[in-house]
Amino acid sequence: MCEQTSILFDMDGVILDSMSWHVRAWQEALGDHGYSVPAETIYMHEGAIEPDTAVAIFSSQSTSIEEAEFQRILERQIEIFSVRYRDRVSPFPEAVDLVIRLHRAGKRMAIVTSSYWDILDGVLPKEIRNCMDHIVTGDQVARRKPHPDPYLAALSGLEERPDRCVVVENAPAGIAAAKAAALQCVALTTTLSEEHLAGADAVLDSHGELVSYLLG
Repeated sequence: MCEQTSILFDMDGVILDSMSWHVRAWQEALGDHGYSVPAETIYMHEGAIEPDTAVAIFSSQSTSIEEAEFQRILERQIEIFSVRYRDRVSPFPEAVDLVIRLHRAGKRMAIVTSSYWDILDGVLPKEIRNCMDHIVTGDQVARRKPHPDPYLAALSGLEERPDRCVVVENAPAGIAAAKAAALQCVALTTTLSEEHLAGADAVLDSHGELVSYLLG
């Protein structure tokens, strides 16, 4: 069993098998505004698709976007996801088992996500939520991932030291946020291959490996 007493989980792509639906919603919202962005680009920027990071997404098309227009796209993405895809989201079965086992083992846990509270409230099952000691959503912090703010907020909420925690992520922005907060981070290859997760302290190929990593 790992020595850390607190586990900080990203939600989409770690706890929930939801990223394919988020990507579809992004592509449809972008398409409504005349943009075509490859799915891999969206996966690469998961958790960090907002005005101050959008330039990296649109630079691949040699174009730029005004913040006001991007805000409209973001609002449209949330609408599309909520109406068309939210009900299709489910947790990874192994993630449910892992969370319950960690809870029984006395580990403290938090969800740290860039998704807004209204989204989390509609997709995170009670059996997982009830095991969490703290939850941080993207609309509760001034800066989302890749900034450290979400994980610093989790540390504050848990009243925990960084050296007593481990983060579980699946995307570069989340890994960067964890490391910027001086946290150990392991990454799952649920949405991206290992080469894109190089900033993590360890890269695991399945939730089964994560169970072994966290519970021994």
